[in-house]
Amino acid sequence: MPLLTRITGPRDLDRLSLDELNLLAEEIRAFLVDAVSKTGGHLGPNLGVVELTIALHRVFESPRDKVLWDTGHQSYVHKLLTGRQDFSRLKMKGGLSGYPSQAESDHDVIENSHASTVLGWADGLAKANQIRKRDDHVVAVIGDGALTGGMAWEALNNIADAKDRPLVIVVNDNERSYAPTIGGLANHLATLRTTDGYERFLARGKDLLERTPVVGRPLYETLHGAKKGLKDFIAPQGMFEDLGLKYVGPIDGHDIEAMESALTRAKRFGGPVIVHVLTEKGRGYQPALQDEADRFHGIGPIHPDTGLPVKASGADWTSVFGDEMVALGKEREDIVAITAAMLQPVGLKKFADAYPDRIYDVGIAEQHGAVSAAGLATGGVHPVFAVYATFLNRAFDQVLMDVALHRCGVTFVLDRAGVTGTDGASHNGMWDMSILQVVPGLRLSAPRDADQVRAQLREAVEVEDAPTVVRFSKGAVGPAVAAVGRVGGMDVLREPGTDTPDVLLVSVGALAPMCLEIAALLDRQGITTTVVDPRWVKPVDEAMAPLAERHRVVVTVEDNSRVGGVGSTIAQALRDAGVDVPLRDFGIPPRFLDHASRAEVLTEIGLTAPDIARQVTGLVSKMDGRYGTTEGVDAVQPARD
Repeated sequence: MPLLTRITGPRDLDRLSLDELNLLAEEIRAFLVDAVSKTGGHLGPNLGVVELTIALHRVFESPRDKVLWDTGHQSYVHKLLTGRQDFSRLKMKGGLSGYPSQAESDHDVIENSHASTVLGWADGLAKANQIRKRDDHVVAVIGDGALTGGMAWEALNNIADAKDRPLVIVVNDNERSYAPTIGGLANHLATLRTTDGYERFLARGKDLLERTPVVGRPLYETLHGAKKGLKDFIAPQGMFEDLGLKYVGPIDGHDIEAMESALTRAKRFGGPVIVHVLTEKGRGYQPALQDEADRFHGIGPIHPDTGLPVKASGADWTSVFGDEMVALGKEREDIVAITAAMLQPVGLKKFADAYPDRIYDVGIAEQHGAVSAAGLATGGVHPVFAVYATFLNRAFDQVLMDVALHRCGVTFVLDRAGVTGTDGASHNGMWDMSILQVVPGLRLSAPRDADQVRAQLREAVEVEDAPTVVRFSKGAVGPAVAAVGRVGGMDVLREPGTDTPDVLLVSVGALAPMCLEIAALLDRQGITTTVVDPRWVKPVDEAMAPLAERHRVVVTVEDNSRVGGVGSTIAQALRDAGVDVPLRDFGIPPRFLDHASRAEVLTEIGLTAPDIARQVTGLVSKMDGRYGTTEGVDAVQPARD
């Protein structure tokens, strides 16, 4: 019987010999390749942490001891060892989450899928243990990529302040986040792997250490003998011990026996300890190791033998943006690009290849990326900062106070906007249009198709005195949705065929095809509808109020939170203009959405054409003092607030 099937919880590992543990590691890798190739998911990161996870659960006693993961996409092995071995519906409705999930297991402490936060969590948990006089252990596993985030260094500053507060920090150093990790810290960790070669180290030491956050200047002074000799300085513990943290390593992260020994020593120590572990992302799976882009960081369904996609995907929103950036780069030498450790996922790889001197990867540091963009704009160039919509949340203060306040011409391109589905609550880009509405001077666009991505990106980079935002969805981009006219700056997608139309339907972004379907369903009920795409949803177009005044009802449909979103903003604009027309806004309710396909999530929240058409029909009928039929409109559950 395979060893993996005998593991129902971490303590089952205690009965296995070292040879059996190594065999279990092989079985886990085979399981991951087979299972994740069917469903898609984060394959490469989990192949790299198999032995590390086994050793963690051998040494520590989860869930009594708290094992935290940053980011949570490397928790698949942890799930397997804590009794969750049905991966058949990974990231699907009713199946396992792609990240730790408190609803799944007591072994999952934090549902962590935004990087660089785990050390703050660990600091708080360790403090709570101290206050409550508990002897539980807290273990934080953080990747070298996540250590490029400023929050990690803020936490380290606090962790190092308490020499008697037990906390084990495992730095999973695989030289990569999505792609190879960049920056002064990453280069210093690389030096720890190869401590020979004094001359090579000295030649680049000053430059690297000056750029290393927090500890760079003290370490450079150390290099000149201010604190200790050169020999001590270049020893691996130098960087972390200057912070006041005990250091163990580097340890071969694929040697279970060595890992257990190191973790046991760290567990016995009465204060904060760094365990520096060297692992190989994608280990044991040749197609992943040959993938230089990101070692199969995140994949869709693939053929397990070859690693090739099961089906070819069509053009997606990201690639449309990426191609247009290359074209813009050719036309304008002042266009530069910024990514936060996600060059490939946000579509900037082609731009980087074409213009390597005009691309900046800031690491997992969105706040710094936004401020750096403000500096670039002030210096006379136009930065385009491409980032997932959900990750822009982290840089709101910088967008507001550094970019907008200083009237900097920075373009933010938000990928994966709206409901993304399978990655769960943390990855839905459902807050950006609400958050950004409060930023003075900012201009926000939501393209409906590939043509509009190109057009609105070009319009955005022409603005030099304010931040601009272009947001689009995840996945394949559909066919072009043609405009039949223009009112002000808004595209008319459907005309009502009458001078006294009933409904003005405001379609936001990628929901244009759905809105046209809604209009067709309303037409069957004898309800005449104008469909407009505002293109730029902030500021509200001046033509919106007079257009709304010609209709009996205004309906807005957006792939964003209803709270403070486009619908709310249009309602306020109509009130300000003295236009007293009823408005019904459809969007995402203010709650965290469970992982499922995009279509399943939209159905769950009532954001579908039949449901919206049925509710609008009821609204118009009520205004008429009658109850109209809903023939031709599918009977579905009402939208949920």
